[in-house]
Amino acid sequence: MKKLTTTLVILVMCFVSCKKEIKTEETITAKDTNTVKTEETAAEPVLDSAAQMKAWQAYATPGAPHKLMADEVGTWNCDMTFWSEPNGKAEKATSTAEIKMILGGRYQEANYKGTMMGQPFEGKSTLAYNNASKEYTTTFIDNMGTGMMIAMGKYDEKTKSMELKGDMVNPLNGKKTPYRELYTIVDNKTRKMEMFDVKNGEEYKSMEIIMKKK
Repeated sequence: MKKLTTTLVILVMCFVSCKKEIKTEETITAKDTNTVKTEETAAEPVLDSAAQMKAWQAYATPGAPHKLMADEVGTWNCDMTFWSEPNGKAEKATSTAEIKMILGGRYQEANYKGTMMGQPFEGKSTLAYNNASKEYTTTFIDNMGTGMMIAMGKYDEKTKSMELKGDMVNPLNGKKTPYRELYTIVDNKTRKMEMFDVKNGEEYKSMEIIMKKK
């Protein structure tokens, strides 16, 4: 009985000791983590006021990408083709796009009007080039939904095309689904916009718009 009692006491002491060691390790780890975060924060360069002003000016000044967007200012006739599923029947629609630059030539705004599925159609898109992140962001809203489509990507000078990726909420199930947009500069007065959606885990072309400048 005495040996059993002694054994139980030793086990309890070992258990308490282990818990203390674990807590000590957790405390040390937490301290080390905080130290690392503090060091990382302290390592960030501190810019003087002149350097900060220069950085903000570079961020706010339109450049060559904004000139690329400004080249599209005007009225465009849009021939639209839609597919609701892979290899499905194509549906046609037409619209007109009025494109302009806003806020001092920093952003492009396009307003679409036409007819789709026998109903009046209106849509608005914006396009931005972020001088800091070196990428484009596009948004789109229309009168046939209540959501906003947002996609980001880069322009490839070799192919004269811009690939943008984002996601949208499927109104049939309320879940997010990815989509991809490919915008190609065909020539000075022609643009092609292709939209690719995902259905049953596979990507397919859901829309194509051929834009002709008036």
